[in-house]
Amino acid sequence: MFELLITMLERLGIIVAIAFILTRLKFFRGMMYQDELNRWQKLVAIVFFGFFGIIGTYTGLSLNTESLQFNRWASGLTSNEALANSRVIGVVLAGLLGGYKVGLGAGLIAGIHRFTLGGFTAFSCGFASIIAGFISGYFYKKNKHVKLSTAFIIAASAEALQMLVILLFSRPFEKAWALVEIIGIPMIVANGLGCALFLMIIKSVINEGERVGAVQAQKTLRIADKTLVHLRNGLNRETAHAVCHIIQDEIQATAVAMTNTQEILAHVGLGHDHHRSQMPIQTQITMDVIHNGKIVIANKKMIQCRDEACPLGAAVIAPLRRRDETIGTLKFYFRSEKEITPVVTELISGLSSLLSNQLEIAEADKAFQLAKEAEIKVLQAQISPHFLFNTLNTILSLVRRDPTKARKLLVSLSHFLRQNLSVTTQNVTTLEQELRQVKAYLEIEGTRFVDKLKVFYKVEEAALYQYIPPLTLQPIVENAIKHGMKNQDGDFQIMISIQKMNDCVYVQVEDNGMGMNEERAKEICITPIKSEKGSGVALYNVNRRLTMLFGEKSALAIKSEENKGTEIAFSIPLTEAV
Repeated sequence: MFELLITMLERLGIIVAIAFILTRLKFFRGMMYQDELNRWQKLVAIVFFGFFGIIGTYTGLSLNTESLQFNRWASGLTSNEALANSRVIGVVLAGLLGGYKVGLGAGLIAGIHRFTLGGFTAFSCGFASIIAGFISGYFYKKNKHVKLSTAFIIAASAEALQMLVILLFSRPFEKAWALVEIIGIPMIVANGLGCALFLMIIKSVINEGERVGAVQAQKTLRIADKTLVHLRNGLNRETAHAVCHIIQDEIQATAVAMTNTQEILAHVGLGHDHHRSQMPIQTQITMDVIHNGKIVIANKKMIQCRDEACPLGAAVIAPLRRRDETIGTLKFYFRSEKEITPVVTELISGLSSLLSNQLEIAEADKAFQLAKEAEIKVLQAQISPHFLFNTLNTILSLVRRDPTKARKLLVSLSHFLRQNLSVTTQNVTTLEQELRQVKAYLEIEGTRFVDKLKVFYKVEEAALYQYIPPLTLQPIVENAIKHGMKNQDGDFQIMISIQKMNDCVYVQVEDNGMGMNEERAKEICITPIKSEKGSGVALYNVNRRLTMLFGEKSALAIKSEENKGTEIAFSIPLTEAV
């Protein structure tokens, strides 16, 4: 009995080999980690595990119950012979991993095959295989992994059940009893251990592969996090040098280099004394990658280094792409081709895609900034004509009635337009310049509304150095005069306040004019509102530019009440520059 147990355990080496092969098969990984198999996967699993059961039968030992002698390999059996085998391992695993349908199917294939081999236990062993597949399928857990202890207990129990079936159905009973006495315990122990060992090997190999993948993913994420800040500035010598250093530190390659389509941008690691930045690309293989856009593995001859003592013996060259166009390469150097494993190649391919995506994002971000700046310029150009039209009308009315005032107004207008032209070429200006612009504007408007317009200032000098979008304050003041002073007989007052408050600058323009209802006050910054005297875009555009530069916290806040006046305010964060 002990010798039989040792022999059967030796045969488990075949199980180990099959288990290792299984880890290479995609469908088997699906069986291990999918909640439920589809019909095709179930059919493949039934055939595979049924065939596995057949192998377990053929690798068994045939026992002659009269001579009590074992034959090493089983084929056809006589009426006095039976088998000590590991058929139950494949059937039990089929049920545990695929459910009762897969277990029953594998049991039928293995059981029918066993029946065709003959022997006085042919029916008993074949029938027991079917029962084993059905019972193991009962213990299938849809959303849980199979434990090793569970596999051992169920396989051992299935084998014990087979011994019982042999005693119940095989005749003569004396032969059946003698057989069970000899092979019972060895088969129960060996098949229980074999099933657990099979499962352990598969889990270990798959988990190790996943662990390696997780480590590589972790490295990739670290590289992505560190390189993003550099690649936001595009692909140039400075960014390439920083990125190569980061990759070299993380991956520990012999050397790392980056190129554009014409020259080497950076080279970090061995060979930096002769693989220098700013040198033109020397190898044809690099140009091929730029033209074809495909990753290439190069040997020492393909590298074509001019230095015969160069320690770099192999390289992986991957393309850097932006909008389906190759704009450069990422190169990993090694001492020999043996160091370039499939895992390394996969990692480099992933890094190439990652850096390409970052470069594409950087270009998109740059385009967004340019579009935002262009939009600001357009908005500024839309605002300027309002004031010019009103001022020219005022000058026209003064030319005959009061030429001196008209001349003074033209001087003020000239100063205002010169200032206006300078700020519209900039993205930002200071509150000091804005206030100077507003004062020039109010001097002109004061000429139009003599003894009707009064302006008060409450300004903290330290707040005037804060940066702000050009033409922000003047449209608010212009809006107050244009709409608030309408139908006012006199004593129209405007209060302009600029104060520091905590970590921001608070700007407020308040008037005692006509005001507006609450609904209009809410809509005026959200959408352009048509009016009799304008397009209704002034405050809308001011609000847009403030939120584009500083965020929603800097949006215009409007408080107004009909016939009592309007207060328009906004705050901007204290910064030294925008």
